[in-house]
This record gives sequence, structure tokens and C-alpha cells, in this order.
Amino acid sequence: MKRTLLAAILSAGPVFAECPAPGDFTAELEGLFEEARAAANDQAGRAVSDRMWQVWLRAPNEAAQEVLNNGLRRRDSYDFAGALREFDRLAEYCPLYAEGFNQRAYIHFLREDYAEALLDLDKALMLSPLHVPAQSGRALTLMNLGRIDEARAQLLVALENNPWLSERFLMAEGGPLAPAGKDI
Repeated sequence: MKRTLLAAILSAGPVFAECPAPGDFTAELEGLFEEARAAANDQAGRAVSDRMWQVWLRAPNEAAQEVLNNGLRRRDSYDFAGALREFDRLAEYCPLYAEGFNQRAYIHFLREDYAEALLDLDKALMLSPLHVPAQSGRALTLMNLGRIDEARAQLLVALENNPWLSERFLMAEGGPLAPAGKDI
């Protein structure tokens, strides 16, 4: 009996204690935003963007990091149902960790469930207002919902923090989020 219970516990994945609050990385991110704004070219800007991602992907503890990494691996192998299960676990275990909601939103977005994506992106931004991937993801989600003015406004906020986002091209002339032209 003990052996069966132990096997059931071990097969269920890591046993979690309470998730600690995420660290406050505001100063680190603001420094990276300044570096991004000052970057001389796309290559330098993308390098800073990669360093920003390292901050957002820093989970509150090892157990959360394991679940996040499992979800990312599943997502990268196109196992969206498995990734969603992992990100559900992460959001439940660490309800104050914005990246769990951001990653879950991305899965919803990939599955074209934009309403669910928007809910998770709003939660991520409530928890971490400087979360640029959630800002740009929210802009893309709003665009797909046909809420173009809101999408444009949201993308402008994201680009203020990181002008090197690939989504910046959506704002270019002729792009789906380009500012409205002037009437003659």
C-alpha cells in the first residue's frame, strides 16, 4: 500500500509547498529598457531583448522553474494541450508570477482563443505592468479581436519599453496597426 501511494505521488509531478512571491526586478528591467532605447541597431537591440526575456523567465523557485521549463518544452514541440496543462499548474501554484499567465495566454493565442488569451494577459499585466511580452501579446490579441485602436495604443506602450520588438513592423505604413492617415 505504501509503495502504491508513493508511486502515485511521484508520478503526479513535483509536490509543491507554497510558492514564494516573485522577486522585484523593476530596477533591472528599467535599466534594460534604457539600454534598449539606446541600442544603435537591431542586433544590439535584440541582444538586450534576450536579456529581458531572461528576467521574465526567472521563476520564483526551483519547482516553479521546472513547471515553466516543462511547459516551454511542450510548447516548443507543438504539444499545446500539454503546455496548457503545465501553465495551468504554474498559474495555480504561483498566482503572483506574471510569466505563468503570459505563457498560458500565448498558448490560448496560438489556439486562436483570443478571449482567454486576453484574460491571462490582463492578469499578467496587473501583476507586472512592465512585462513587455504581455504588452505586445495583448496588442496582437486585441488586433485579432478587431480592436485596432486599443491594439495600437497597447503596442505603443510596449515599444516605449522596447523599441526593438518585431511587432514594431505592425505600426509601419500600410501595416495593420499603422496610425490612421491624414485626410486631404
